[in-house]
Amino acid sequence: MPLQAQDRAAGAQDRGAREAVLNSAGRPARPGAGAASPARRRLLLLGGALLASPAARAALGVRDDTGQDLRLAHPARRIVALSPQLVELCLAAGAGSRLVGTIGGARLPAAVASLPRVGDAFGLNLEALAMLRPDLVLAWRSGTPPRQAAALRRLGFPVYWSEIRDLRDVGETVLRIGELAGTAAQARAWAEDYARRLRALRERAHAGGAAPVRVFFQAWPAPLMTIGGGQAIDRAIRLCGGINVFGDLRAPAAQVSREAVLARDPQLIVAASPDPRALQAWQAFAQLSAVRHRRLVLLDPDGLPRMGTGTIAAVEQLCRVIDASRGAAAR
Repeated sequence: MPLQAQDRAAGAQDRGAREAVLNSAGRPARPGAGAASPARRRLLLLGGALLASPAARAALGVRDDTGQDLRLAHPARRIVALSPQLVELCLAAGAGSRLVGTIGGARLPAAVASLPRVGDAFGLNLEALAMLRPDLVLAWRSGTPPRQAAALRRLGFPVYWSEIRDLRDVGETVLRIGELAGTAAQARAWAEDYARRLRALRERAHAGGAAPVRVFFQAWPAPLMTIGGGQAIDRAIRLCGGINVFGDLRAPAAQVSREAVLARDPQLIVAASPDPRALQAWQAFAQLSAVRHRRLVLLDPDGLPRMGTGTIAAVEQLCRVIDASRGAAAR
C-alpha cells in the first residue's frame, strides 16, 4: 500500500489483525471481513489471554535489535521478511521453507524469487501482508518509515526488528532467526563458520604491523554521500587495516563535499555500486593519492551495503583491495 494511503486503510489493517488472532486457532482468513460481532470480540479476548498465558510465553524467546523481547508459542511456520538481507539471513538460518512473503525491488536468491511481494523500498502493502497470515515478521528498523512501522505494530503480528550495526551482528541475527523458526542447529553451524572467517580476516589484517590505508567509501555519487564512524561498513574498513577518512563523523551516513574529500586525501576510493561509472568523476582530481595510484575500486553491490549472507565475502574483497592499495602506495 502506498505510504500516503495508510490512514485510509487503518480499518482494513485492524480487521487483518483480528483475523490473525482467529487464525491462530486454525480458522482461515477472510480478506475484507467486517467488524467483529460481540461473540467474535469475546473470542478475540479469549485468544489474547491464551497467547499471553505462561505456557505460551515459555516456548521460544529472543531479544531483537531494539531491545524488545519477542516470544512465540511455537516455532514460526509462516515468515514474512521485509528486506532482502533478512531473506538471505532467514535462508542461512535454515528457515527458507517457512518464508511466505517478502518485498520487491532487489535481487533475491532463486529459491525465493517466486514468493508473494508485500511492497517495495517505497512502501508496504499491509493488506497483502495480513492476508499471508504470518506468525513472524522480520523487519528492518531503519529501512521502515515510522508511519509504516506503527501500522505494522497495529496489525498485531509478532515482529522481529533488525538493525545490524556491527559485523558480528550478522551471525547473531542468524542465530536468533534460527531460534524463532526452530532451526537452531543449522543456524548455529552457519554462524560458527561466519565467525571463523571473520576472525581469520582480523588476524591476517593486523599481523606484522602493516601500515593503515586511508579509505573513502562513496555511498552515493550525487549528492556525494559517505559513511560515518561506528557502523558496520566503517568497522569493516578498520578490520581490514584501513582508516575511514570520515570516521570522525557521528552520523551513520552524511553528505560531504569534494573539497572535504580532497583535504583528507584518501589512498583508496571504493563504492559498492553496479554502475561502472560510479567513480569516474574522481579521475579529474589527479592530486588525490587514490587517483595517482589508480585505486578507484568498485565492490560487490550486494555485499557490504546489504549486510546479508554475502557480507563476509564482501569484507574479504575489501581486505584484498586495501592490501593491494597498501602495496601500490609503497611502490
